[in-house]
Amino acid sequence: MIITTSDQVEGKKITKTIGLVKGSTIRARHLGRDIMAGLRGVVGGEVTEYTKMMAEAREQAIQRMVEDAEEQGANAIIGMRFTTSMIMGGASEILAYGTGVVVE
Repeated sequence: MIITTSDQVEGKKITKTIGLVKGSTIRARHLGRDIMAGLRGVVGGEVTEYTKMMAEAREQAIQRMVEDAEEQGANAIIGMRFTTSMIMGGASEILAYGTGVVVE
């Protein structure tokens, strides 16, 4: 599956526009990570526990978007973007979305 943030795929011709494809996941904070994050807040630095959690969430959202695109018959996704929103205190949704297309 070709995924790009641009509106075209270099060297490929878009022959069909499928439409919106998306994938999301909701992640909640973890007590153990919160303790480590609190300690990092005291001494400063990157909160690697949350960095890793968010990277995993983005990858899962991308995978679900790809599955949605394949189910709809797309072989590429253009205009891919991420968005995030708070669902409740301590839980956030990561949404990956784009336009599914068929390219040759």
